[in-house]
Amino acid sequence: MKLNILFILLVIPGSFGIAYGHTVDAVGDYRVEIGWMNEPVVSGETNAIEFYVSTLNSCPEISEPTKCAESQEFQNGIEGLKKTVKMQLIYKDESITLPLSPDHDIPGKYYAFVNPTVSGFYQANMLGSINDTPISLSMHPPKVAERAYIEFPEPSDITVQQMIDGHTALIEDIGDLKDSVNNLEDSKQQMDMGYAGIGVGFIGIAIAIVALVKSKKN
Repeated sequence: MKLNILFILLVIPGSFGIAYGHTVDAVGDYRVEIGWMNEPVVSGETNAIEFYVSTLNSCPEISEPTKCAESQEFQNGIEGLKKTVKMQLIYKDESITLPLSPDHDIPGKYYAFVNPTVSGFYQANMLGSINDTPISLSMHPPKVAERAYIEFPEPSDITVQQMIDGHTALIEDIGDLKDSVNNLEDSKQQMDMGYAGIGVGFIGIAIAIVALVKSKKN
């Protein structure tokens, strides 16, 4: 009996509209929810933050709006927010503003696509308006994990390796180019010396011809 109850407790959370690891809050008469599209989310992989907006039902027995929103599931989503709401994603001192792309199959569900390049905690500021209700809300999706944690059998960062290989190849190319320039300079010097020698030879021949002509006249 205890095993059955445990199994139910493990299965039930995945059966409802609120996904595991999502954050829920309230803005006026609306329930909002965010979370990563692919979980667990790891650095260096293209992902998206899902943003859900639906009507917030009244909770007479719950005075705190956030708790009221958390007690409800996503349903009856609000459409048409693509142009009125944007997401400002912040990591430490850096930020980027991301547009929302609506889910064509689920009204009220939107995506903000992003590739989190480093692990850590990100902050998502939802800015704009939901119909006539202004929204300026800071929300925190689950932590982005380091990609090496799930790599098997050994951590492998192809992108970094490619950068190293490319850098090495660039250094080799620069070295070859430098050698080519040196060879050209040496060839030019040799050619200049050769031209100088030819010039001196012509001058000598000219002098000899003049001297020969003078000797014949004499």
